[in-house]
Amino acid sequence: MSTSAIEPGTKLAERFRLEDRVHESGGATLWKAVDEVLARPVAVHTFAPGFPRVNEVVTAARAASRLTDPRLTQVFDATEDDGRSYVVSEWVSGENLADLVASGSLEPERAAALVAEVAEALAHAHESGIPHLCLTPEHLMWTSGGTVKLLGLGIDAVLVGVADDNMRVDDAARADAEGLGRLLYAGLTGHWPGEEPVGGLPVAPVDDGRFCTPRQVTAGVPGYLDTITCRVILPESRRGLTPLTSPAEVAEALESVPRPTPMPMPAVVPPPMTASRSEGLETAPPPQRTAPAPYTPVQHRPAPAGGGGMLGKVVMVTVVLLVMAAVGLGAWTLGRNLGNAGIPTAGATAKPTPAVSTATQKVKSVSASGFDPRGDQQEGENHTGGAVDGKPSTDWHSESYTSADFGGLKSGVGLLLDLKESVPVKEVKVDFGGTSGGTVELRVGDSKDEDDLSVVGKISDVGGKKTFTVKSPKEGRYVLLWFTELPTYQGKFRGQVNEVEVLATK
Repeated sequence: MSTSAIEPGTKLAERFRLEDRVHESGGATLWKAVDEVLARPVAVHTFAPGFPRVNEVVTAARAASRLTDPRLTQVFDATEDDGRSYVVSEWVSGENLADLVASGSLEPERAAALVAEVAEALAHAHESGIPHLCLTPEHLMWTSGGTVKLLGLGIDAVLVGVADDNMRVDDAARADAEGLGRLLYAGLTGHWPGEEPVGGLPVAPVDDGRFCTPRQVTAGVPGYLDTITCRVILPESRRGLTPLTSPAEVAEALESVPRPTPMPMPAVVPPPMTASRSEGLETAPPPQRTAPAPYTPVQHRPAPAGGGGMLGKVVMVTVVLLVMAAVGLGAWTLGRNLGNAGIPTAGATAKPTPAVSTATQKVKSVSASGFDPRGDQQEGENHTGGAVDGKPSTDWHSESYTSADFGGLKSGVGLLLDLKESVPVKEVKVDFGGTSGGTVELRVGDSKDEDDLSVVGKISDVGGKKTFTVKSPKEGRYVLLWFTELPTYQGKFRGQVNEVEVLATK
């Protein structure tokens, strides 16, 4: 039966009733359908007779059905025969990435969180040898239940003709990493970094023959997210940085991004599904429920007959009298204490009021630059992003010197953090890496001028993780980690910051 002959109302496998055509292209039609056995909506792909890639689609669907990551669309059934071939999968309702950025770019960390979820799911798929190969904004869904779903794994690549059994594993990983980078770029900017518009998104602006970085397009993009995006799809704009060439590497780079909190959903255990005519389809059996223990009524013993009644009454009266006496004594004591509450007792020491802890929150928008006002104005400028990219394996470091006092050339160098706005700085957590020794001052202020930045903390022997705590929060847009004495590093002397986090009072 041809695809065109299949009309709404057609029932497949005596359970999947086709309702609405969603999309049709090249002999393949996507339907919204109803699974009448489980009374739920499903997505169904049907194919016209002679469709050249039916076998590949069904094979890819059956392979995808074995994956267990909940962020991947679940495949329920896949059948290939001469009459009707089809694939039944989960129907996902919600908004795709193109919908989410239709009115403008997302909040940077929200965009990164969505892509991080997809990157982790895709890394899981690659471990099983299943790439996606055609990631677009329409494939990333934020569901109505508040979760992330990746659509079309395995199937869509075959449908659009980009799947290739001879593709090298490294090439497939690189292609999906670049797809993730484009999704991140789209979320951060609302533009698509490609030659043609995709999903209704305009093409990203170009500068000097290459796409502008996210920070050049949208103000407020954190430096570390800009750097991650460039490492994936714009490596030429970040010389010296290692490219990210697989979904696993992209997932690792984004692992510190706070994830979206899903809405609570009731746990539903579906009944076991039959494979219909899908010989190769594997479906996991539902989890076994443990039967509750049978209810046993409490056995009430009757009161003993005979003289026990009088004894019980005596005991009851005694208990009542004791309770009344205790209540009276307690009321008298309470009244006395209340009456003397305002009169200090001789020799008594007033208890100090406990200090109220000050709530803090992480400053999200932070960029970094080398600070060398007494030298050539540049200090490790090519890798400042390594200190604010959320990844302890990268770092900013100064130039190497022959002595802890900068070889007598200057009195200090540092890393300057721009918080984008003035905030009350309370704590600064720094990972100084594998250095030892040295002295660092923490300076805060609203000017980049060294003399206008107030010293609010100082730490010596700065190897490893250290925390500067400001007793009275200091307002300022700029935070300077100012090395006045360099720590040792591999036989020389240099300043190093693997990661820095600024906390401000709320």
